[in-house]
Amino acid sequence: MITIENVSKTFGTVKALNNLSITISSGTVFGLVGSNGSGKSTLLRILSGVYTADSGSITIDGENAYDNETVKGKCCFVSDFPYFSNNATLKNMAVVYRSLYPDWNEEKYQTLSKTFPVNNKDKIIRMSKGMQRQVALILALSACPKYLFLDEIFDGLDPVIRQLVKKLIVDDITENNMTVIIASHNLRELEDICDHIGFLHKGGILLEQEIDNLKLNLHRIQAAYEELLPENAFEKLDIVKIKNTGRMYELVARGNLEDIETVVKSYNPLLYEALPLTLEEIFISEMEVAGYDIDNILNQ
Repeated sequence: MITIENVSKTFGTVKALNNLSITISSGTVFGLVGSNGSGKSTLLRILSGVYTADSGSITIDGENAYDNETVKGKCCFVSDFPYFSNNATLKNMAVVYRSLYPDWNEEKYQTLSKTFPVNNKDKIIRMSKGMQRQVALILALSACPKYLFLDEIFDGLDPVIRQLVKKLIVDDITENNMTVIIASHNLRELEDICDHIGFLHKGGILLEQEIDNLKLNLHRIQAAYEELLPENAFEKLDIVKIKNTGRMYELVARGNLEDIETVVKSYNPLLYEALPLTLEEIFISEMEVAGYDIDNILNQ
């Protein structure tokens, strides 16, 4: 289990994390999404021991995460821009990882080296961005970490390799109860693999929930009426967003769908439809509530 309590981190005048608190259970795939500069990458770097927090605490399995060899041996971090020295190859990097990670699995390394289309003797620095990520993933998965931190891991990977990566992660979670945290702007990919999601904004957690519960609690409704409705027609609902074009209304509301339908249908709509929301649509709706939307950006 990862416990993050009141963590803050500042770079110069920029507050990357602001009293952030969250608990991540073992054996889950936790997705981190947020506005640009919301602190996703900073949080992963603190969890992996690259940075230290200015204040607050982070414990992994009850131990302090920073400067702790035991904890570091359980954690592996693949950054958004994997760094390798000029002469690094998959083959010689595997030597380094074997010495760093006590649970390194040589059989898995050999299998993954054949599964991914990577030559283990080629210099990594000469590879494409997508191939460099594949090298980083081979090393990370072969290390058999208990905690795997991935930053924009799907960026640069073709659709087939993305599906392969997701399958390998799910297999490791099933076999080894591995915990995975993925920071990404690709919400479609996260929707396929994550069971929990956290929305970050301005260095803090805006919302954290199981994806299934999040979708069950947020609904988009379209309804058309014979006449315009009074301004307070939907005041009993927890409205996230509402707009109308003439007598056609579209609203996003939190709560039980049956309760929402009762209010919407009480005005005898000519047309009524409840539509599912994608994770991206939920994210946009929540960001709009927080004041982060296209109109506000354009008017700055």
